[in-house]
Amino acid sequence: MDQIKSDCASGGAVRSGGECAIGERRVSAIDRPETAPDAFQSAWNAHDMTAFASLFHDDATFVNRFAHHVRGVSEIVALHRPIHETIYRDSTLDNELIDVTMLGGDVAVVHFWSRLRIGPAHPAGAHDVDTLILTVLTRRDRDWRIQALENVTLTNPRTGEPVLRPRGSGAHSPP
Repeated sequence: MDQIKSDCASGGAVRSGGECAIGERRVSAIDRPETAPDAFQSAWNAHDMTAFASLFHDDATFVNRFAHHVRGVSEIVALHRPIHETIYRDSTLDNELIDVTMLGGDVAVVHFWSRLRIGPAHPAGAHDVDTLILTVLTRRDRDWRIQALENVTLTNPRTGEPVLRPRGSGAHSPP
């Protein structure tokens, strides 16, 4: 997994502004905690698992929107690679920062909205899903990366059915 990290961290042509070039694709790195939503969106939308892996510390944890918990960047990639090759191959994310809470100079909690636009490759067809993502970022050796991420699907608490939040309704507005 160190090779995946080094593709962006050192060997993969980091451009100005924290952008990483892998092959012909350009994705954003996390240069400050508030850029985590954009970096996550960029890696997802490129469907590039090398770039996606570079966002996480080796010992990171990830809980997806279906409550599947994995530990370690190789397990995070193993969870995502099959869906990016199949049902989410034409999906995109549109992320919106809610807030950043610094817990010291090298630890931050970042919340952001994420609208997953699922394309026709999905068995249920094209549709959108809104989630709220909580990340804990830590800085090690000058690099900000995700230490923990949890993704929660917005649902109607009475019916359990997914709901979409009104766009532009404010960062803290409930769905």
